[in-house]
Amino acid sequence: MILRAEYCAGARSCLLACLFAFCSGALQAQTGVTVALEAPASVRPLLTQHLRLLREATVDVPELAADRLALVRRTRREVTDLLATEGFFSPEVRLDRSEQGRWLLTVEPGERARIDAVDIQFEGELAHNEADTAFRDALRQAWGLGVGQPFRQADWDRAKQQLLDSVSRKRFAAARYAATRAEVDAEAARVRLALVVDSGPVFRLGELQVSGLRHLPLDLVERYRRSNPGDEYDRDALLAFQSELQSAPQFASVIVDIDRDPMRASATPIRVQVSEAQSRRLGFGAGLSSNTGYRVEASYRDVNLLDQAWELSTALRLEQRRQSLFADVFLPLERARHRDSFGVLFDRSDLEGLKVSSQAIGATRTTIRGDIETQLGLRLQHEALRPDGADPSSQNTLTANWGWVQRAVDDVLDPRRGYVLEVQVGGGASVALAEQDFVRVYARYQHYLPVAERDVLILRTEAGATLAPSRDGIPQDFLFRTGGAQSVRGYAYQSLGVKEGEATVGGRYLATASVEYVRWFAPDWGSAFFIDAGDAADSRESYRLRTGYGVGGRWRSPAGPLAIDLAWSHEDQRLRLHFGVAVAF
Repeated sequence: MILRAEYCAGARSCLLACLFAFCSGALQAQTGVTVALEAPASVRPLLTQHLRLLREATVDVPELAADRLALVRRTRREVTDLLATEGFFSPEVRLDRSEQGRWLLTVEPGERARIDAVDIQFEGELAHNEADTAFRDALRQAWGLGVGQPFRQADWDRAKQQLLDSVSRKRFAAARYAATRAEVDAEAARVRLALVVDSGPVFRLGELQVSGLRHLPLDLVERYRRSNPGDEYDRDALLAFQSELQSAPQFASVIVDIDRDPMRASATPIRVQVSEAQSRRLGFGAGLSSNTGYRVEASYRDVNLLDQAWELSTALRLEQRRQSLFADVFLPLERARHRDSFGVLFDRSDLEGLKVSSQAIGATRTTIRGDIETQLGLRLQHEALRPDGADPSSQNTLTANWGWVQRAVDDVLDPRRGYVLEVQVGGGASVALAEQDFVRVYARYQHYLPVAERDVLILRTEAGATLAPSRDGIPQDFLFRTGGAQSVRGYAYQSLGVKEGEATVGGRYLATASVEYVRWFAPDWGSAFFIDAGDAADSRESYRLRTGYGVGGRWRSPAGPLAIDLAWSHEDQRLRLHFGVAVAF
């Protein structure tokens, strides 16, 4: 019994010792080391960013030799694969583990492989049509990874995508790669590229398939379509179609695509998925302008009037020196790329001693092609004038008006480069209500020149003339006054013109010019320096050049750069504050 007890006690002690050794081994199974990298600067960022062994400052490595050897092999494989994406196919990778607690990874990438040959072949209708010979040659000429260039996986993928995009952009909507191959000669550091593009058949457009319409008329989408059934597929034209629909106020979102099934290539349907926008909006606003003072405004808009996709826009605007009420109805865009509208206007102003009350009805046809907008309008107007210190007058006129505007700028709200050119021609005749025949001609040019990294130089000039024996009976809209923000700063709004009694009225001639330099010292804040000059007169002999100059501040708001200018009028010898939006289109 005694011997058995001693035996059991000894066994128990041995078992505890083994368990302690096992636990100690488990606790010491992981050992922390730091890993240093020795590699050329050309590949260090790639390895540092993507190699798992280099992501942490300290790496826990297995204690067992077999596990450490597996870690070393995995690291070498990762390095080899990463370098292959940059064209290094024969690297030397060494991992020195001789120093306690520190490993040294040495990478010698070797010579970067270069493109030795490129073979681009075509299948499908593109390959068999003799008329496409020049197109095939152009595709090969435009290939983005030519002989002699270094091979990189990213460049290889990009060049393949660009080639496929070039083929599928027009006609061949179902183009795909039948085969692509990059043969690597690691010893010679050369790569041979081979590609086979299957163009598939030529796609022609078919009918529109519109989904998502609930309240809008079914033909609204058709009005924006530029292509005709049977036209060849053109991705850029479809994107332009989508962009025009997206800009229409009736739609919140638009997606345009086609069915790319080669079996339907002869008349592939155009799929248009739309989401209707909220049709009615009521808005209120308030503001302040140095030209017309305080302002409050209420507006209402309905983009689906009478469920016909007509757009009603109406607003009541009450300003200190001007009040207006208008209502315009815009009809949907026509296939001929024009849009018709008609409306009414009630306007009253009291500026520089001249009180004007006018009512007008009119119709306009607007056509937009690219960055050019043209308008042709007809307007019937009644106007009553009450100049301080002179006799009141009133007249009815029927006028025809034509306008042409090109906005060739890099940013409509905040341009730094480009120009805006506007031309207007309008007039009335004595045989159609007017007291006399008259023609008004007006032109404006504004040029934006970028300076340094942020700044911009703005040059502006405008000129106008009303061709008539006198200004009697001609509406003020067809005569000229100037002065104020966006005109000749340093002078009150509409204060430069013809004196009639104590009031300033419009004259038959106008000419102004401006030079402005805007210095942006922060992303949204800047300063301006400007010189303005000009006048409005009733004859060329009475024209006197008035000048103003000053400084101002600029803030990039969501509505465009807001301007606050302090200007000195050279003739009046006084300072005047102007503020408003700095872009006038």
